[in-house]
Amino acid sequence: GRARPSHSDPRGRDGRGGEEEEMEGWQQLYPGHIPTSPLQKALLAAGSAVMALYDPYRHDMVAVLGETTGCLALPNLRDKMKNHPEGYRILQERPRIRLSTLDMARLQGLPDGSLGREYVRFLEDNKVSPDTRMPPKFVDDEELAYVIQRYREVHDLMHTLLGMPTNMLGEVVVKWFEAIQTGLPMCVLGAAFGPVRLSTRKLQVLATELLPWAVRSGLNASCILNVYYEQRWEQPLESLREELGIFPPP
Repeated sequence: GRARPSHSDPRGRDGRGGEEEEMEGWQQLYPGHIPTSPLQKALLAAGSAVMALYDPYRHDMVAVLGETTGCLALPNLRDKMKNHPEGYRILQERPRIRLSTLDMARLQGLPDGSLGREYVRFLEDNKVSPDTRMPPKFVDDEELAYVIQRYREVHDLMHTLLGMPTNMLGEVVVKWFEAIQTGLPMCVLGAAFGPVRLSTRKLQVLATELLPWAVRSGLNASCILNVYYEQRWEQPLESLREELGIFPPP
């Protein structure tokens, strides 16, 4: 449910009124939730956008930007999940992708080419961990907070499915795919402004090969949040790409 203000005297016992007193009556909807007004969200969005553009690897600022600007995209993603059998089950069971929930030894022992083995290879090769994904704070709906958490935790799986590393070129390609898939303004911003940090050679590769493929795949693929990845570890990566509608990477 949504956070709702209390219906007590709007001026409060000490005579104060206005936005400050109203915000004090809002409830914390989930652990870590910070209730914020529309004005506060706008200020957070503006500040985090500036910082994220200045340093795209400021994952905390990227996270804040995603939460404070996703008011239209997140309900749309939630509805897509509710209207899909696998997505609906994910919403009901709330799986998490973290080191504490992953059997890394089992995944490392899976055959080459399987989703689980290639996901672990991606983590190892790029020295990243699923535990670095920040929990949501500024989404004023508990279910939507899980949706954006799920998006963050499958981001590395998008890199795996698309065959993209974590360098700037790889991140821009994944952001283009995710922007089309999710409609999140954060992804659109990253896709639009990320290329300014690329060299001329990489810009040419992006424009002629990777961007057209990422856009076609994003438009063609079914919703990436409707896959229960934890139950697909043994599935061949190529098979899952074909099932989702992701074209083979160039």
